[in-house]
Amino acid sequence: MTPRVLVLRAPGSNCDMETAYAFEQAGAAAERIHVNRWLEMPQLAGDFQILCLPGGFSYGDDLGAGRILGNQLRHHLSDALAAFRDQGKLILGICNGFQILVKSGLLDIDDDQGPAATLNWNKSGRFIDRWVTLRVASDRCVFLQGIEQLNLPIAHAEGQFLGRDEAALDRFEDAGQLTLRYAKADDDSRPYNPNGAARDVAGMCDRSGRVFGLMPHPERFIDRTQHPQWTRRPKFDEGDGLQLFRNAVQYFA
Repeated sequence: MTPRVLVLRAPGSNCDMETAYAFEQAGAAAERIHVNRWLEMPQLAGDFQILCLPGGFSYGDDLGAGRILGNQLRHHLSDALAAFRDQGKLILGICNGFQILVKSGLLDIDDDQGPAATLNWNKSGRFIDRWVTLRVASDRCVFLQGIEQLNLPIAHAEGQFLGRDEAALDRFEDAGQLTLRYAKADDDSRPYNPNGAARDVAGMCDRSGRVFGLMPHPERFIDRTQHPQWTRRPKFDEGDGLQLFRNAVQYFA
């Protein structure tokens, strides 16, 4: 079966075409759909196996990164999203999509006090655009199966993962949800954690491992020529990000 991917667009999304292309390169059939169309037809997602919230600046991040679209999903599409997840399907949020997932309630971070984690402004207070090294810290996540390390680009201003307190972080840790961390690269003298994220978290999944959000952009490194040092490094066949999309496709094989 060729899984179908719903790449959700909204005003300000700007990575939807690249993300759809990445899924197609991994063997899926991707369709870019505006959130207004889904709001009009809540049953629309039933025809898809994967939902992806791509990067960008949904609604201009005017009230905070991902807040408006996250609230739309939480308050108007919660039943459709719950049904989608409960059917064993996959949900991926990339950068702004991760911010949306945090605010939508899909990542199992809410408790009786509200969300126990958030994505705050980078500790530097500035937008950061660079490449980072990442290590997989848990085998819980479907998208990261068989991957130990990744080299991917980041481009965000609100990527600092924070927990309400150490107890909340411990709870996520024990559940295997803090699945992707920033890691030190031997050939890079810059701070390896670019935004000051607690416990170096670059991505997390829900307790099922089928809903995953990450700040780095895997869709921006699926071909070796997308790496700034591709002519100087030993030859490699593909970009590190492609395997993440391939894992999602193979999950439905």
